Amino acid sequence: MKYVYPAIFTEEEGGVSIHFPDFDSCYTSAETVADGLAMATDVLCLTLYDMEESGQPAPAPSRIKELQAGENEFATLVSCDTLEYRKLYNNQAVKKTLTVPAWLDQQAKAANVNFSQVLQDGLKQRLGIQ
Repeated sequence: MKYVYPAIFTEEEGGVSIHFPDFDSCYTSAETVADGLAMATDVLCLTLYDMEESGQPAPAPSRIKELQAGENEFATLVSCDTLEYRKLYNNQAVKKTLTVPAWLDQQAKAANVNFSQVLQDGLKQRLGIQ
């Protein structure tokens, strides 16, 4: 869930506008280039997250060497991680019903085991998520 796409930064009076040529509507702007890079990361991640949620495939990224930048423009690569984005913005708890053998339930309760935490830890380990 890690992506890298080229972005075109256009320096204008009063700030910078940013667009991603590989997406139809992935734009943002900022007052400075540094803020623009943060905004570009955010809009790219949101765009890709929405595509993942709707089952749309992500387009292949253009080669940055092949992009044509204008007089007040420059191209740079922007990366994002939609898994980290999900962790940050979609951290709502959901209830799951599960079953375990009665003897295991008794042992776990006697040891004050937090079933939710054990399940979360196990899922993260199985999925290779930190």
